[in-house]
Amino acid sequence: MDTSPTTAAAAAGPGSAAPPPAYGSPGQSEGQAVITSDFNTFLRMLTVQLQNQDPLDPVDADDFAMQLATFSGVEQQVLTNDLLSAMSGQLGLSSMADMAAWVGREVRVAAPAWFDGAPITLAPNPAAGSDRVEIVVKNAAGATVARFEAPVSADPIEWDGLDADGNPLPEGLYSFVTVSYAAGEELLREKTELYAEVNEVRAENGEVVLVLEGGTALPATAVSGIRGVDQG
Repeated sequence: MDTSPTTAAAAAGPGSAAPPPAYGSPGQSEGQAVITSDFNTFLRMLTVQLQNQDPLDPVDADDFAMQLATFSGVEQQVLTNDLLSAMSGQLGLSSMADMAAWVGREVRVAAPAWFDGAPITLAPNPAAGSDRVEIVVKNAAGATVARFEAPVSADPIEWDGLDADGNPLPEGLYSFVTVSYAAGEELLREKTELYAEVNEVRAENGEVVLVLEGGTALPATAVSGIRGVDQG
């Protein structure tokens, strides 16, 4: 009797060997889950084939060797993926440990900053060829609360926390937009970078995240500079 692996798999009944336990952990990625599924399916088919083949007409030795080689290759790929995943996690923890030294320091980012009455250091980057620069200040709700002229320069400047009428603004999160002009025409409008203090460093979804004063969270890759808090 000539029994193919597919026919044998379909013919397996209650007496056949129980399928092997799932290989891998519940936290596998989608790619790992697919490879693991193929691995377990192949193993079950191979087991059923050996149980149901005709002893007088066994599977050709070359074909069987090829099946075993495929089995070994899939197994090694699963193990390699698990190892790479573990290494990635360790590297993420190492990066987070290194960046723990950032807590208490100021990073340069294009993000909202917490205003508590103390000046905020802005780092605008006007467009090339501009002859006038304006900084637009917005509150947490996105409403414009102030506008002021800034030097046509990339040098840091201080925002004193005053509204359009010169009155102190309340504590809260404020964002800034740099608007560059040339001959009265707007050239560029972009988020203004500023310096904000880091309160926490944590890992989220394999990424190192910084939590700034006021609760703003952003990836560490968004940082373009870092300095001590006494370097204002």
